[in-house]
Amino acid sequence: MAAVHVTVWDDRDRVGGGRAPTASETQVTSAAAAAPALFIHNIFTWGSDPTYGFAEQRPLADGRRLLMMDRRGYGDSPDTARSDFDVDAEDIVEVLSDRASGVGLGGAHLVGHGNGAVAALIAAARRPDLVRSLALIQPSAFTAAAHHPVVADLLDRVRDGAPGIPDGVTPERYLRASTEGLGMAMPEPTSRRLRAVATSMWERPIWEAEIPLEVVRGVAPPILVICGTWERAPAMYREHVGLPLMAVAESLTDSLGGRLLRVPGYYPHTQEPAAVNAALREFWG
Repeated sequence: MAAVHVTVWDDRDRVGGGRAPTASETQVTSAAAAAPALFIHNIFTWGSDPTYGFAEQRPLADGRRLLMMDRRGYGDSPDTARSDFDVDAEDIVEVLSDRASGVGLGGAHLVGHGNGAVAALIAAARRPDLVRSLALIQPSAFTAAAHHPVVADLLDRVRDGAPGIPDGVTPERYLRASTEGLGMAMPEPTSRRLRAVATSMWERPIWEAEIPLEVVRGVAPPILVICGTWERAPAMYREHVGLPLMAVAESLTDSLGGRLLRVPGYYPHTQEPAAVNAALREFWG
């Protein structure tokens, strides 16, 4: 049994509502054997979270089983002394291998956001036989694009003297600084949210991740990279976070031979869920 919590959404039995199905509904219900999709979230959140997580992807459950994994220290998964992308990758493999998850022969589609996308890449390299495709939403794979000037500048800042979190900073203060401090709305500081923030504060730095690009390229799963255009983002957030993330998205698309989808905004799957969901449906086939 997997060590982490997984929320399961499967709405295929609701299609048609007990009446004779239409032609389009017949197509949906015929997908009963469709491979499931496993979603891995970013920081400050959990799998089914409507603010930063994947709640807006629930409509995709009309055609296949969706698995929303809570990384350790987030959502309903157990606490951890330090969140770590390598451990997350092992948890992903465990979920994919667990018969109770409903992932059958051939594995599942992986969808990762931010740091969760890095864990998905590592998991795909470790067990490519369990991964049908990779959809990477604004992946934080900075070391895989270190040659790009804007990413190199970011890595120089964080590696060579970027201040750590000062002693005494509470998760609520950190959440406020990370949202209102950059010109964005702060979500309600519920205990669930603050636990996620606390885990994020001490997460292993993502710039320590060694992205196995050659391995992933060698096993050649279908790749979709989704990135915001960031024109509506607060200026400081766009400069320090958005520009590097856009550079990473372009670099990964090129190096892995994937397809890049650009959508308005800076949180694609929550701000533009219709566009992202349509792209995922098409990508999964």
